[in-house]
Amino acid sequence: MADELSLTPESATIENPAQAVEAVQETLELFLETANVDRVYGEPIQHGDTLIIPSAEVLVGLGFGMGYGFGQGEKEESGSTPGGGGGGGGGGGRVLSRPVAVIVASPEGVRVQEVVDPTKIALAALTAAGFMIGMMMRMMRPGRDT
Repeated sequence: MADELSLTPESATIENPAQAVEAVQETLELFLETANVDRVYGEPIQHGDTLIIPSAEVLVGLGFGMGYGFGQGEKEESGSTPGGGGGGGGGGGRVLSRPVAVIVASPEGVRVQEVVDPTKIALAALTAAGFMIGMMMRMMRPGRDT
């Protein structure tokens, strides 16, 4: 589930603004492909009478910006006027996926078995404990205005 998109400076060179729009559209299409249902549900696995279907959570984040400019500059000593110029752009994104459950279909019925992430639970507990300790310290601070 780890598809990677990378651009080299040579492949990212854009000659005109229309190419920039096309590059953004292609990038958006690649990111939208990752939000496909095929990315969420894995290939079913048959094991005897039991069918197992893995499922995942897929998160996609994307940001970009473009700029362009043109204009005429100051007259040079030779009397000519430079034509101006412009350009610029950039972007980035991230696709995250993690297993969340396994769907098990057997002769006894269908059930969803959650995948528990102990790291996430530990981080949530530490965050909550830190917040509570911080609030207790603030409440016990002398000279506190009420």
